[in-house]
Amino acid sequence: KGVFLMADIVYTFEGSVYLNITNSCPCKCKFCIRNNSDSVGDADTLWFSGHNPSFDEIKKAIDAYDFTGYNGEVIFCGYGEPTFAYDNLIKTCKYIHEKLGLKVRLNTNGLSDLLNKKPTAKELCENTDKISISLNEYSSEKYCELCAPAFGEKSFDAIIKFAKECKQYGQDLRFSVVDVIPKEDIEKCRELADSLGIPLRVRAYVAD
Repeated sequence: KGVFLMADIVYTFEGSVYLNITNSCPCKCKFCIRNNSDSVGDADTLWFSGHNPSFDEIKKAIDAYDFTGYNGEVIFCGYGEPTFAYDNLIKTCKYIHEKLGLKVRLNTNGLSDLLNKKPTAKELCENTDKISISLNEYSSEKYCELCAPAFGEKSFDAIIKFAKECKQYGQDLRFSVVDVIPKEDIEKCRELADSLGIPLRVRAYVAD
C-alpha cells in the first residue's frame, strides 16, 4: 500500500477498501471517530501533514496498492468529507473505473452543493455506483445540535435536496444514522427516509 503525506490514502477495514482523500469537513459531529483515534482498520494514520493530497498523490497511492483478487467496491470515506475535494474525487472515480474496473461507493454528509456552490448530484451520480448519505437526524434543529455544520440551519434542507436529486438520477442510494441517537429519533429518521423512498441503514457506533 502507498503512504503519502504521513497518512494512508488507501486503507482496508472489515474486508473493504477505502480511500481517504481529504481531512477537511464542514461538520463537527459529536460521534465522529476521528475525535477518538488517529486511524481505522489497517491504516497507520489517516491524518495528512500540511495539506490534503493532490490527484497525482492519490493516483500514486492507488497504483501502489495491490488489488489482486479484490472484486468488490472502493469506498470514499476517510477523515474528512470526500466532496470537499470535489475535483479530485471525480477524477479518482473515473480513474478507478477505467484502471481497476471496480465499483465506487461515496460515503458523504450530503453537503456537497453548499461546499462547492453548485448542484453536484448529477455529476456525482454519473461517476459513482452507490452513494450513502449520513442523515444523522430527522430535523434541522436536531442535526445542527449533533453535527454542528458550518453552514448552519440551511444544511439539513440541503441534504434532503441532494438526496432527492440523487434518487431522481436513479442512483443506488442509502441514508445512514449512527446508533448514538435515541431510538425514537432513529424511528423518525426511518419515517423520513421512507417518505422519500430511500432505504435507511442504522450503523453501530465505532469508538476506535
